[in-house]
Amino acid sequence: MYGVSMPAVYIDVYRYRRSHGRLQLSRGNVPLRLRGPLAVARVQLALNVSDLDEAVAFYSRLFLSEPAKRRPGYANFAVAEPPLKLVLFENPSQAGTLNHLGVEVNSPDEVVRASERLADAGLPTEIEAGTVCCHALQDKVWVSGADTRWEVYTVLADAPATASASVADVCCRPTSDPAVVGAG
Repeated sequence: MYGVSMPAVYIDVYRYRRSHGRLQLSRGNVPLRLRGPLAVARVQLALNVSDLDEAVAFYSRLFLSEPAKRRPGYANFAVAEPPLKLVLFENPSQAGTLNHLGVEVNSPDEVVRASERLADAGLPTEIEAGTVCCHALQDKVWVSGADTRWEVYTVLADAPATASASVADVCCRPTSDPAVVGAG
């Protein structure tokens, strides 16, 4: 309908889901089609907190957003404005500290391109393909430097609550037998 002005549409970020490695927007169970590229790259900030319920309440008010995923000892927010993936780990002994940083990208191809770019820059990388982390199946590449760990990752699918027992113990830590690429 050309010439008809359409009302502004606000998209609930919690309606995004992965389908065949691609981000898909849906209303209920009905997929919506969008024209043009849908950029989802956003910075991830993973924090250790002493009390998950208190932290969820605080960040919900701060960002006017509810958690996109909540599991025992774990919550994540897909904040629309500012574009941010906020991840909270209940870890009282490390409360108030940074767990790690990351960049969420749209596809496994973008993870591969990031790992190649990092290796070409002479940075040591650790690749994890098809790993279950943060209650999701992911492809990722880790890079460490300047006293900080970063991951570039994509979520391939949601994982059931039983798939990762203790997030604080096993999640978001580079593997003990990594595939190392680049400088050492």
